[in-house]
Amino acid sequence: MKLLWFHLMPYTELPDDFREKNPSVWVDIDSSLFDPRRAHHMYNDFMDELEFASQCGLDGVCVNEHHSNGYGLMPSPNLIASTLARRTEDTAICVMGNSLALYNPPTRVAEEFAMLDCISGGRLIAGFPVGSPMDTCFAFGQNPSLLRPRYHEAHDLVIRAWTTPEPFAFNGRFNQQRYVNIWPRPIQDPHPPIWIPGGGSVETWQWCAKMDYVYSYLSYFGYKAGRRTVHGFWKEMDRLGKDRNPFRAGFLQFVGVAETGRQAKELYREAAEYFYGRCLHVDARFAAPPGYTTEATVRARVESQVVKAASKAIGRYDVSITFEEILEKGYVIVGTPDEVAERLRELALDLNVGQLMMLLQYGNMPKDLVAYNTKLFAEEVMPQISGLFEDEWENHWWPNPMPSQQRAVPQALPESLAQPLPPARLQ
Repeated sequence: MKLLWFHLMPYTELPDDFREKNPSVWVDIDSSLFDPRRAHHMYNDFMDELEFASQCGLDGVCVNEHHSNGYGLMPSPNLIASTLARRTEDTAICVMGNSLALYNPPTRVAEEFAMLDCISGGRLIAGFPVGSPMDTCFAFGQNPSLLRPRYHEAHDLVIRAWTTPEPFAFNGRFNQQRYVNIWPRPIQDPHPPIWIPGGGSVETWQWCAKMDYVYSYLSYFGYKAGRRTVHGFWKEMDRLGKDRNPFRAGFLQFVGVAETGRQAKELYREAAEYFYGRCLHVDARFAAPPGYTTEATVRARVESQVVKAASKAIGRYDVSITFEEILEKGYVIVGTPDEVAERLRELALDLNVGQLMMLLQYGNMPKDLVAYNTKLFAEEVMPQISGLFEDEWENHWWPNPMPSQQRAVPQALPESLAQPLPPARLQ
């Protein structure tokens, strides 16, 4: 099983009364709450945390794309991924991902992902999300009924750009380009592995099966709530005649580890309540624009996690719940290393998931606690579960990098270049 460290990069200083005084953390969040000087430190702390996860031996690190929100401060995950490509060695870099329908032209994604693959020596995992309704339909003004056709056309253009050796013309419904001829091109042949983040759309399941992509369920509400969706995915794979290779599926789980169960509850209470009380405070008017959810998904009674998060107006889910309720419902798994390992093993076997992504930083968790959580997970939890599935199944959806001895190693600046130029050479 592959274990990846996922970062949302939430704004960590939303006020205590944020939920009461602001209708939503997304789309129309008050810009006066954002302090660029404080964000300077947040970004650098977040990047330190991602690099630390790599140093601790996690198989991969994950970043993602969101807009106009305090839930995740990464409008461009490729910027973060480029630093990781330079400052990490063997860790897979999972960009989960670029929202294809938002790029005009989508060849921008093909180029930037190819750059990342080249810089990293072939360690990129390419994520292609449709995108949340808040990001796509409201922050970027896309027509929800055209979002998926636009997304699929963009996907086809990116794949063709990666795999066609000569220049070609592309004449689609949404994109027309006389010359498509991307430089650079990815190291991985024919292209980096592709993972599709999803929230339960039946069409996404079917498309992942058809294209042989990883279906990644990014769960806010833990594996208990995610069972119906992931089991639905495997039933659809059975119907389509696909094998049950666990590496076809990914899942995201919040985790907190400590030496004792009591310490775990004390350490992770504030961060969990911050995330579920403030970071998931989504106004229902942004959660489900007409045309965004497909008919097949409605008929299958699969509910979007965004709709669940928009609890205040909907009235069926309360995300401003206590930490005890968060634990009881399985949103966050906290405990000793043995307890966490046991529950993650149960999760992986029940859901048949081979690509497990962990949120070991969430909400307003301070940097020292993130490091503690990550290190304890890597040293005492990871060895207990990392071997799952690997003796029976092959992971066809993992990067295939250049041999390490053939890759570039970042060098310190030569002393001669580090010296300031003499005045005569500056004139």
